[in-house]
Amino acid sequence: MDTSEFELRKFVAPEFIFGMDARSLAGRYAKNLGASKVLLVTDPGVVAAGWTADVLTCLHEAGLEAAVYAAVTSNPKASEVMAGAELYRREGCDAIVAVGGGSPIDCAKGIGIVSANRRDILDFEGVDRVELPIPPLICIPTTAGSAADVSQFAIITDSVRRVKIAIISKMIVPDVALIDPLTTITMPADLTFCTAMDALCHAIESYVSTAHSAITDIFAREAITLIVSNLLPTLHMPDNASFRGRMMLASLDAGLAFSNASLGMVHAMAHSLGGMLDSPHGECNALLLPHVIDFNFGAVPDRYRQIAEAMGVATTGMAPDEIRATLHYRLDYLREATGNTHTLSQLGVTRSDIPELATKALNDPTIFTNPRQPTIEDIETIYERAL
Repeated sequence: MDTSEFELRKFVAPEFIFGMDARSLAGRYAKNLGASKVLLVTDPGVVAAGWTADVLTCLHEAGLEAAVYAAVTSNPKASEVMAGAELYRREGCDAIVAVGGGSPIDCAKGIGIVSANRRDILDFEGVDRVELPIPPLICIPTTAGSAADVSQFAIITDSVRRVKIAIISKMIVPDVALIDPLTTITMPADLTFCTAMDALCHAIESYVSTAHSAITDIFAREAITLIVSNLLPTLHMPDNASFRGRMMLASLDAGLAFSNASLGMVHAMAHSLGGMLDSPHGECNALLLPHVIDFNFGAVPDRYRQIAEAMGVATTGMAPDEIRATLHYRLDYLREATGNTHTLSQLGVTRSDIPELATKALNDPTIFTNPRQPTIEDIETIYERAL
């Protein structure tokens, strides 16, 4: 009797509140967690959209002081984490609220790690390297993609080595995520697409991960269906709260899946690109995904058949090669329909970059749960196909 689906698996998730105006609970939750002065971590785009001021008002109405740290860039840098930790110490803060996409949230996690453990953020690369728990952390995501607000991952760029490091630890799971779909209405179309493709990659990679489980499968499948059904309508009607809500729900589902099942080769290769060239993470994922599916397909064809079905493909009677080709077509269609058809060359990658990129991807921890273990030559070939 096959009992493999009941192998021991761990599932970690924060408390989360999902729904319209969830962000307005920031003050109440910070107070419940014992905060008196909060470091609010955000970025210039979120400040410009008005969400930072909105959350600051909630904190002040609850009688809390706040210092704002908004010097966070995309693909957050180790130096930004260290500067934020110094501000946290100097201002006498005792809790952190992150408002933004994956970059501010990952930076906030890093600030929490450094504030509690008193060491350089780059010392914590890898799995379960964070010894002391971070200060109370509340996350308010403003994009529908990274799901950093519910994950035990933080991705930080080491600018000296030009590499992204992954920090994976239960210690950095937020205390609460306030997931408000309304905050995503201010996202421009290109960010909507890129973050959605990040979430789709989270869902697909976690579904074929060697660490998947019956529990993570539920969330991954639902995320795939929601994204494929709602991405184009969301781009056509960006102010539609129902479409935005479904995309935010998809991001949450995908986050719960990948945080517990981990990822695979797409993310390993995208992290390498982001660390070396500061490339946009979601866009890298989108253009690498079809090529990695081609590479992985033979190892887990039934898992990819189920993914195709979650995307609405009637697979009955289809040969494996037909399913693989259909997945390729569906993913290419999403990119073409949204005008996101860049190649790696157009993002600034040259053939001479590939050996270094492949070496860094092979050493990324997310590659260990890929369903087919690649050689460095395999990775180089995929980069070349994506040029």
